[in-house]
Amino acid sequence: MNGDLDVDMSRGDFNPSFYLGRLKDDEFESRSLCDDDSFDAMSGDENKQEQRPNKKKKKRTRYHRHTSYQIQELESFFKVCPHPNEKQRLELGKKLTLESKQIKFWFQNRRTQMKTQLERHENVILRQENEKLRLENSFLKESMRGSLCIDCGGAVIPGEVSFEQHQLRIENAKLKDELDRICALANRFIGGSISLEQPSNGGNGSQHLPIGNGFSGGTSLMLMDLTMEAMDELLKLAELDNPLWSSKSEKEAIVRPACTREIGLVLINSVALVDSLMETNKWAEIFECIVAVASTVEVISNGSDGSRNGSLQLMQAEFQVMSPLVPIRQKKFLRYCKQHGDGLWAVVDVSYDINRENEHLKSYGGSKRFPSGCIIQDIGNGCSKVTWIEHLEYEESHIHSLYQPLFGSSVGLGATKWLATLQRQCESFTNLLSSQDHTECFLIGLSLAGTKSILKLAQRMKVNFYSGITASSVHKWEKLNAENVGQDTRILTRKSLEPSGIVLSAATSLWLPVTQQRLFEFLCDGKCRNQWDILSNGASMETTLLVPKGQREGSCVSLLRAAGKDQNESSMLILQETWNDASGALVVYAPVDIPSMNVVMSGGDSAYVALLPSGFSILPDGSSLSDQINTNGGLVNQESKGCLLTVGFQILVNSLPSAKLNVESVETVNNLIACTIHKIRAALRIPA
Repeated sequence: MNGDLDVDMSRGDFNPSFYLGRLKDDEFESRSLCDDDSFDAMSGDENKQEQRPNKKKKKRTRYHRHTSYQIQELESFFKVCPHPNEKQRLELGKKLTLESKQIKFWFQNRRTQMKTQLERHENVILRQENEKLRLENSFLKESMRGSLCIDCGGAVIPGEVSFEQHQLRIENAKLKDELDRICALANRFIGGSISLEQPSNGGNGSQHLPIGNGFSGGTSLMLMDLTMEAMDELLKLAELDNPLWSSKSEKEAIVRPACTREIGLVLINSVALVDSLMETNKWAEIFECIVAVASTVEVISNGSDGSRNGSLQLMQAEFQVMSPLVPIRQKKFLRYCKQHGDGLWAVVDVSYDINRENEHLKSYGGSKRFPSGCIIQDIGNGCSKVTWIEHLEYEESHIHSLYQPLFGSSVGLGATKWLATLQRQCESFTNLLSSQDHTECFLIGLSLAGTKSILKLAQRMKVNFYSGITASSVHKWEKLNAENVGQDTRILTRKSLEPSGIVLSAATSLWLPVTQQRLFEFLCDGKCRNQWDILSNGASMETTLLVPKGQREGSCVSLLRAAGKDQNESSMLILQETWNDASGALVVYAPVDIPSMNVVMSGGDSAYVALLPSGFSILPDGSSLSDQINTNGGLVNQESKGCLLTVGFQILVNSLPSAKLNVESVETVNNLIACTIHKIRAALRIPA
């Protein structure tokens, strides 16, 4: 509390009702002045008035005992606000038919009484503690007198302590102090009573803080302190009313800060979302287009009471943008989860930089990723309100000029990208659950097992496509420095088992003066397919099977075949997945043979289906986004006048894994990219 009372709420034996209630032995008589005399008149000495016979006797001050209703209302208001302002006193007085001065005096008297009661209570506790220490001191003295030697059983004879023993005692005191600080910090970290001692057999004991074997107690203490500092900053950023966007200045030409915030509804409850974020594999699967690879390095705390509350772990991941022009970013970071109320959670990431030899921890302020994460609030019906915050710092010199405006917006690796991806994936998962009633499966002509099998195959196709674009460590790609290849085109090669042989991947990115929506609709239109896809052999394509993955138009997995041809005329189909939202758009496809797809659609294993994915990734160019700020601190969802198109192809150049590449193979895939881009420009009437 403020003002007259300073209460230490951290004392375990402190009972708030002790001083908030009305004690019987100190019953407070609520009284106030009924006339206009000052407060000093109320405490005047009546004997002095009797000693002045020659003067006119001053009128005695009348007191008014408040009614039980007035006292009850005053007490209720006092619990909420012990220091009412003038406006509040006037409102109370009007409500209780009392003057503002009476209200003021009542609260002054009540605060004084409560302070007196509290001091009396603390004095009793201090006397009890003093008596306890005195008895303990006497007991220790008696114990020392009767101590016996463990080896001989005789009385202990005090003697001089050696230098080594003295140093050991000093070290023991330091370790005990460090242990106490860790336990104190852990109490704040996950709540409850924390101990690093082993519990007795069969007893519940205290909660225990699991410290990773790779860290000393001091380092674990620093990690906890760092993550709690990051959590506090995340909560402050979430509560700010002003925009978070940091625009570029002349002084920030080398290092560019960017802090973005986005708020939206997600079709998942808070507990399930927290579990997905704290389980590395689930997290990487949800954000597959952003997180190439992720792993948990060390679990520092598993949380408390069987929940994720207080969970802390060290993670590492590769972050990607769908373009060969943007390098993979490898990051090691701490992830901390905290429950702040019923259905209210927060998960924060903070960059980790530590030298394991001397365990020197640096502040996150010197790294390139500041505290980022999300605040999750349950809103019922299996939905949550998510506030996502991304606070990045990057060097513009490391970013290709085409992608600098995108990284200067919230779509590059900002809050819009993360939240839109989460919303899309949760919609897809919810749609899959709804199909388990077999109604939707019947409409698309697949069993539930067949639906899951084809979605699993499409998932593998996407991941393979991503790795060929960004050269992540999902597959071991080798970069080729080939001649007669454009500067913005990257050629990679790898040995493959399915299909067996040497796979060549080529990818490039370019800017096109068309909107993301228009380009996406053109690439998904089966009637226009023959205008750019060589696999169509000059024929338009028709959809034979469509599995929706959400409510958004264009979010689906489909099977395509040449229009006007039946199954006997062609043994080849095209498996394709598409989606389009605020984070960008994707069109990925791969040729598949009909017998293999029949096995998959009947619920068979899709792992043996050979895939060579190709496709397109579309991102807004960020040109109109970087200057538009909304009230949430994110960016206004205005469509750019242009977009960034990434084209990627994978081809099998030789069925022998030991074979060597030749120049003709590189020229073939390079010409394939150039020809496809030329056809897209021509179809959309875009000059070269």
